[in-house]
Amino acid sequence: MIKRITVIVIIALGTAFFFIHFSGDDTNDKKADHQPKITPPGNENKEVPELGTSLDNIFEWAEQGKILDSNIIVGETTADDVQEAWGEPGEIADTDVGLFLNYPSHDIDVGITDDMVSDVRSAQKTYTSFDLDTIRSYEKPDDTRYYQDEDHHQIILVYDLSDDYVLKWILPEPADNSDNPEVDHISLSKKMSGVDGMSLDEKIGQMIFSGVDGTEMTDETKSIIKKYHVGGIILFANNIVSKTQTVDFLNDMKAVNADNPYPLLLGVDEEGSNVTRMPDGVKSLPTSGSLGKLNDPDVSFHVGTILAEQLQAFGFNLDFAPVLDVNSNPNNPVIGDRSFGDNPDIVTKLGIQTMKGIQDKGIISVIKHFPGHGDTDKDSHLELPKVDKSYEELSQLELVPFQKAISENADVSMIAHILLPQIDANYPASMSKEVITGILREDYDFDGVVITDDLTMDAITDHYSVANAAVQTVKAGGDILLVAHDPDLTATVFDKLKAAVENGEISEDRIDESVERITDLKAKYQLSDEKTPVPEFQSINEKVEAIWQKVP
Repeated sequence: MIKRITVIVIIALGTAFFFIHFSGDDTNDKKADHQPKITPPGNENKEVPELGTSLDNIFEWAEQGKILDSNIIVGETTADDVQEAWGEPGEIADTDVGLFLNYPSHDIDVGITDDMVSDVRSAQKTYTSFDLDTIRSYEKPDDTRYYQDEDHHQIILVYDLSDDYVLKWILPEPADNSDNPEVDHISLSKKMSGVDGMSLDEKIGQMIFSGVDGTEMTDETKSIIKKYHVGGIILFANNIVSKTQTVDFLNDMKAVNADNPYPLLLGVDEEGSNVTRMPDGVKSLPTSGSLGKLNDPDVSFHVGTILAEQLQAFGFNLDFAPVLDVNSNPNNPVIGDRSFGDNPDIVTKLGIQTMKGIQDKGIISVIKHFPGHGDTDKDSHLELPKVDKSYEELSQLELVPFQKAISENADVSMIAHILLPQIDANYPASMSKEVITGILREDYDFDGVVITDDLTMDAITDHYSVANAAVQTVKAGGDILLVAHDPDLTATVFDKLKAAVENGEISEDRIDESVERITDLKAKYQLSDEKTPVPEFQSINEKVEAIWQKVP
């Protein structure tokens, strides 16, 4: 059983700049005792720091949920309190990250979540007079993020403070090492635990792992990330042209996602040999079948670490590997030497070592394809395979590697599009409550993340609509819906799943269960949307060559 790690959600982590450009700099002449009192009832005696312009003062105010020239307390002051004290806002902006009230006379934008102040932003000169080097030298940030759109190219220094407050300094991104920009604005927000601070849209988005078109950022991909809040994106060979292009593409995705408190899962099918997405200049590893013939657990672990290093160098954080299918059917058209072989003990031993090697380097490993794709004679990309075996028969062969991997702390399991008529005659495993909840969750005590195989495969689309299949998967206990091709279907799945919650077909508690698993996973691996530099692969390629010297 994987222990859940409590994840902290930063409310309104958006960095888009909503301020009206101020014509004067008379904000420095304002005094605190001239400001309206917006301190919530019961907090009248709460100490209010004296105003000043030092970073010591600014961080001291932030520790109490306050910014200069305002008695607003983030997380305690209500929207009604703000409007009672300051009147109607000059502008109300309904943004991707929530509702903001603009008060140009106070040089402040106030973010509102559930009628409570959740974010206060200011471009007062007190803040904008500081530069990047000064802030960094004062205190190292807890995180550094980036944001980019048509109008902004920003770097964000994030400081986690006491009482769950978060202070963010937003500056233009330096053009080069000598550039030292001044602060554009600051943001003070408050953290909340678990999924409490997430909207239904944000929750559903986390449950979708989307494919994208093209090899660079497009408006469509931006929409997938910002409008639909997707939890992950998978790239295929047609999305990858070169090392530099791949790094740039992933960095652009991270930048677009910068206002989301949850970094993207960035995944790829990298198994080695024929199933590789690596561009020219990156050597591919041998097949799992050849590693199975070698039968050396240490080599398999090393292979896992190399796979992870390859992905990490580009900025990926998830590998759809290893394959734990036992290749028991010689007529299998889709598994073959992607498997470690036809011996379940060898598949188990080597597969788990590869999984652990991937995890050891900080990359999420996805074991696949539960409950086992090895004894099929059809390719699920093209049609729905059937395995007419009892639970007992599966337990003696197909399920052996998966059950052991789960006991060895597998984090994510991919569910195959395979019909098992003796277990569930109505739905394939990827949509079956008997398989996902019954076998995987209850019998094997798996509390990790369950992701479907691609819902756009013909095994699904020949029999169901992708949206209906997605809803059934969630009902069955699945967490992430892989919509790997045709990005238009991402919106379709999102809308269908949201409607299913709103009409009572799926409870929001059921959604919360999945989102907690997903966000726990992201927290466990300390995922970040930080940029990745263009990598040098010489040392990694040398490690790959050393593996080739060992295989038969």
